Amino acid sequence: MVEKLQKTLRDSAAARWTVLILVASMMFFAYMFVDILSPLASLLNDTLGWDQGVFGTYAAGEYLLNVFGFLILAGIILDKMGVRFTGLLSASLMVIGAGIKYFGLTWAEANTAGWLNGWWTSMPGSAKLAMFGFMIFGCGCEMAGTTVSKILAKWFKGKEMALAMGLEMAIARVGVFAAMWLSPLLSQKFAVDGVNSVAAPFVFSALLLVVGLLNFFVFTIMDKTFDKQLVAIGETTAEKDPEDEFHISDLGQIFRSKMFWIVALLCVLYYSAIFPFQRFATNFLEETLAISNAEAAGLFKWFPILAMVLTPFLGAFIDYKGKGASMMLLGAVIMTVCHCVFAFLLPAYPSKTLALVTILVLGVSFSLVPASMWPSVPKIIDEKVLGSAYCLIFWVQNIGLCLVPLLIGKLRVATNGYLVPMIVFASFGVLAFLLSLALKVEDKRKGYGLELPNKK
Repeated sequence: MVEKLQKTLRDSAAARWTVLILVASMMFFAYMFVDILSPLASLLNDTLGWDQGVFGTYAAGEYLLNVFGFLILAGIILDKMGVRFTGLLSASLMVIGAGIKYFGLTWAEANTAGWLNGWWTSMPGSAKLAMFGFMIFGCGCEMAGTTVSKILAKWFKGKEMALAMGLEMAIARVGVFAAMWLSPLLSQKFAVDGVNSVAAPFVFSALLLVVGLLNFFVFTIMDKTFDKQLVAIGETTAEKDPEDEFHISDLGQIFRSKMFWIVALLCVLYYSAIFPFQRFATNFLEETLAISNAEAAGLFKWFPILAMVLTPFLGAFIDYKGKGASMMLLGAVIMTVCHCVFAFLLPAYPSKTLALVTILVLGVSFSLVPASMWPSVPKIIDEKVLGSAYCLIFWVQNIGLCLVPLLIGKLRVATNGYLVPMIVFASFGVLAFLLSLALKVEDKRKGYGLELPNKK
């Protein structure tokens, strides 16, 4: 039986790491697409009339449908239909959403009359259609994120799970770097009559989403073979036992879990101080340091670099040494300090060096928390509802990611500065720290093993 087990694809290092590359590249392209317009906020204002309030509302659109229940549905689909169907659906939704968004940025401005501009007059027609496309994309992107987590939990079970999840996150984070680096370059390269292009960087990143969809087709072939092998060795059956099947009533098991709520709230607070900040960071640096848009984007592009480098090592450390709950706590502290620097110290001493160091240190926080959080979920949630648990955590997270850009955009316009928004981000860090303490206490009391290594 031992020799038979060695013949599964999961026991082939080449096969399971190939799976990681295929699904991580899809998330790399998705993360790049999310932030491809972030360095162009000033250009969007000049060419399409998107002020900071409009840009914040547009950014919130990515999460809107998820907040109103799509992610709960996505979790049910994932646990009922499996990772192959759900992954292909999520990748397809991202491509469709990108297509709609493209028409919003190009066609809409040439067709300003009629229904598109006859309602919700505070939003330009281009922003409305782009926001709708972003909603569709956001459904696919968040569904893909949870699907990839379940894929890695499946393919790296008993293996280097935290390392694999860390590498996946690191590869995805490079997408943020690529967006901040390439977007201004492509915008300038394809300028028309001295006006930089919004469409060029967008089209480039949208085409990469198509490549991600093709990559997932390749994964489905490998995963189908793997499932047949699992049936052959008796690890699973062709027909699931009724006791092992997912039922919608199983969602109650998740909602009744105290640890689920601690992790979910920690997640929403932490990520609400990271992803919305990314949307405004270029403009914040541009105004605070009195530098050009391209130079500001050039500074912030380094944010994910330390996260990219450190996350795999932290994942490996958790696999072999543990200390996941402690890492979450440390990450929350570092994030709070960084946002306090942005709020108070950098405006008083507008130094590019200080800005860059703070951005890099924030990247350390961005490696500590995700690298420890996501591999911890399988320790507190039953495997048959794991997909739904990931989706429900993402759902709670999306509520914050939807509302916070709206809040920051409104505060930005109301105060005509970034002091109050940065204080809001720092306050999220303080609350995340308190939840991290609660997580450590509960883990010690119930023995979930969050501080223990993953690898047996």
